[in-house]
Amino acid sequence: MSTYIVFTREEILNPEEMATYSRLVGETFKGHPVKILAAYGDQETLEGTGPDGVVIVEFPDREAALAWYDGEAYRKVREHRFAGAKYRATIVEGV
Repeated sequence: MSTYIVFTREEILNPEEMATYSRLVGETFKGHPVKILAAYGDQETLEGTGPDGVVIVEFPDREAALAWYDGEAYRKVREHRFAGAKYRATIVEGV
């Protein structure tokens, strides 16, 4: 069953760290069955307080999503995201 990781950026804290993250994150997808469905595109908040940005990444299943997220390559790169901005990351299975 398709599984999605939704990254919701709330606030940028360090633009330099975010620039490093943006430069490096693409390489972490190599060898993983991933499809980027949305990445900081135009958005309109319909309810509540809107985020600064949203990324939605599709994987064929939960195991594949976690293999990427917990993999050595992404673990190293995500430290730049942690230092660069406040995010929420949610894993959700499709229907």
